Amino acid sequence: MEKKNIDWASLNFTYIPTDYRYVSTYRDGAWDDGALVTDPNVTINESAGVLQYAQTCFEGLKVYTTADGRIVAFRPDLNAQRMVDTAKRLLMPVFSTERFLDALTQMVRANLAYVPPYGSGATLYVRPYLFGSGPVIGVAPAPEYTFRMFCTPVGPYFKGGIKPLRLQVSAYDRAPPRGTGHIKAGLNYAMSLFAGNEAKKNGFSENLFLDAATSTFVEETGGANFIFITKDGTVVTPKSPSILPSITRRSLMYVASEILGMKIEERPVPLKEIPSFVEGGLCGTAAVISPIGSITTAEGEIFIPSGMEEMGPVTRLLYDTLTGIQMGTVAAPEGWIYPIA
Repeated sequence: MEKKNIDWASLNFTYIPTDYRYVSTYRDGAWDDGALVTDPNVTINESAGVLQYAQTCFEGLKVYTTADGRIVAFRPDLNAQRMVDTAKRLLMPVFSTERFLDALTQMVRANLAYVPPYGSGATLYVRPYLFGSGPVIGVAPAPEYTFRMFCTPVGPYFKGGIKPLRLQVSAYDRAPPRGTGHIKAGLNYAMSLFAGNEAKKNGFSENLFLDAATSTFVEETGGANFIFITKDGTVVTPKSPSILPSITRRSLMYVASEILGMKIEERPVPLKEIPSFVEGGLCGTAAVISPIGSITTAEGEIFIPSGMEEMGPVTRLLYDTLTGIQMGTVAAPEGWIYPIA
């Protein structure tokens, strides 16, 4: 299929409407058959559950053009399962994994002209979301729900290439930054917006959240998880019940251990331990891995010894291996790549 006339290399991580999106509605105890639609606008009642009590969740995943020209998604079954877990916790009807993957296939195939070509540096970002669309005024689950999925071609999350980021320890919120608490699911980024905006106003790339109980352990940022590298090459990631269970982070830890033969640790990471690490990075669907150059705390600035100019060697190896799997140049573990076209 002929591609849209888009300057793929110049794309930012911003929304560009595509031709089709997928919509399904839950009424009277059952989901309808779902369909592709062309209208990007959502019309709902003023008393919809999502507007009154924020009964909603979302996911994010990417679709790639591989080196041999295939169109694939990376581990979308895990996004589907995470949405199932979130829906149950929020008393929303489950949109099954099978329906989720079918919706993904239909929507991407209908928008193939928007899938960036291999080697362009861009990808197709997919946003599924589920919300209470029926009216409710008492504190209760909504009587009706809508599942939607749209896609948009995007460039890098942190524009300007792979260069180290400057982080600021949040001076504000200590609560779970992405709203998940003790459930293994995704939910809502709204409570992270204030601290993230303050960090950017102060000239930083992102904020760093500490644990809510003691404000001494590293948790995550408003939009990504952490990985760190010790002097002996061990890959360390923070462990906490309030951290979003990132699919990218899980995949990176598997790559480190099972493919690259590295030692890995998932454990609490005290902020005071940061100076002992030789590399650090933020990881997530949007960024994959972005290296950390420095972290500013109330006591001063911590510099990551891998340098302020480039990605450290271990982080680079992890990045190259995972993106190679996604792009089809590195053999993928069974079930990681979902073929679409």
